[in-house]
Amino acid sequence: MIPPDRARRKSRPSLYISVDIEADGPIPGPYSMISFGAAVAGRHDPDGTYVPYDPEARTFYRELRPISEKFVPEALAVSGLDRDRLLREGTEPATALADFTAWVREVATGTQPVMAGYPASYDWTFLYWYLLRFTGESPFGHSGCLDLKSLYAAKTNLPLRAVAKRTMPRELLSARRHTHHALDDAIEQAELCNNLLTWEA
Repeated sequence: MIPPDRARRKSRPSLYISVDIEADGPIPGPYSMISFGAAVAGRHDPDGTYVPYDPEARTFYRELRPISEKFVPEALAVSGLDRDRLLREGTEPATALADFTAWVREVATGTQPVMAGYPASYDWTFLYWYLLRFTGESPFGHSGCLDLKSLYAAKTNLPLRAVAKRTMPRELLSARRHTHHALDDAIEQAELCNNLLTWEA
């Protein structure tokens, strides 16, 4: 095992980028990611210092053209997006993901970008699949993903299944409303990320 001090000396800062996706089904491929938003949350330095940023300062948002004919009406309804409009006007996935990759690389200059989500598993599954499928690579690598739900469970020594936002201390949660608009929710989630990483449990 590499000692923590040596790992700190060898590493670059991590830049946490909160990402939220909306989809019309449970898995990518048969179903489509129909929108995604991202907001820069903050920088985690190798010495352990965390610097929160204004999550509204650097953001990214796209609505995408669906990639298949299949969709789950209940899943589609969550976002409130009009699928017929997206088929006509949505950004081509290859264009959107190339633009996103360029944006991540620009905002993460001098750092290693890390996608942050709550919970990250669903959003990361779609985002990583789309990145690999439409650009051939991921600016986050294959494992640059921080699950905020797991982070809270580790800080509080709670079983993961016992964690829910309604059980968290109020000071950790964003005052913003959860709208199911991908950019709104990415900004809200960035505030949760910042609060968790500066919180002494």
